[in-house]
Amino acid sequence: MENVFQAADGHSKFSWRNLGNIKDGRGDLGEEMPVLVYRLMQFTLLDVMAQKMGIEAANDFLREAGHLAGMELARNALDLSVDFNAFLSNLQQTLRELKIGILRMEAFDPDTGEIILTVGQDLDCSGLPITNETVCDYDEGFISGILEAYTGKVYRIKEIDCWASGDRVCRFQGSIVK
Repeated sequence: MENVFQAADGHSKFSWRNLGNIKDGRGDLGEEMPVLVYRLMQFTLLDVMAQKMGIEAANDFLREAGHLAGMELARNALDLSVDFNAFLSNLQQTLRELKIGILRMEAFDPDTGEIILTVGQDLDCSGLPITNETVCDYDEGFISGILEAYTGKVYRIKEIDCWASGDRVCRFQGSIVK
C-alpha cells in the first residue's frame, strides 16, 4: 500500500488532497474539534522533538511545517490573483472562519515588503501561562508560507510579542529574504 505522506525517495509529498474528505469521514462528529486537542497534539510533538534533537531544532521543524501548511492553505483556500487589499481581506476572513485567529495588519511597506501583523485569539498560544517567551514558531512559518505563496518572495517572519510573553495579541514582523 502506498504511503500518502512520503514519496519513494523519502521526501514529503504532502498535498492538500491528503487532508481527505473530512465531512464524509466525520459525519457525526463534524469538522471542528476543541483547541485543547490541537494544542495537545502540537505541544506533545514539540516536546518529543525537543527531547530527541533539542528545542531549537524542534522549533525549526515547527516553522518548516507551518511554512508548508501556509503555502498549501494559500494555494487551496485563497485567491492569489487579487490585489493586496483584497488578498488581506480574504485571508482575515479565512483565518477567522477556520478559527485560527483574528488577523490585523499594523504596517506594510509595498516598496520593501516589510510587514507587521497581529493575530488575536491565536490558536497556538492565547490563554497560555505567561513564561516571558514567544512560542508561536509554527505561526511564523505559517505566515511566511502564506506570504510567499501570494508574493512569490521568501519571507522571514519573527514573532516579537506573544500571549506567553505577557501580550494579549501575537505580533509578527516580516521582511523579504534577499
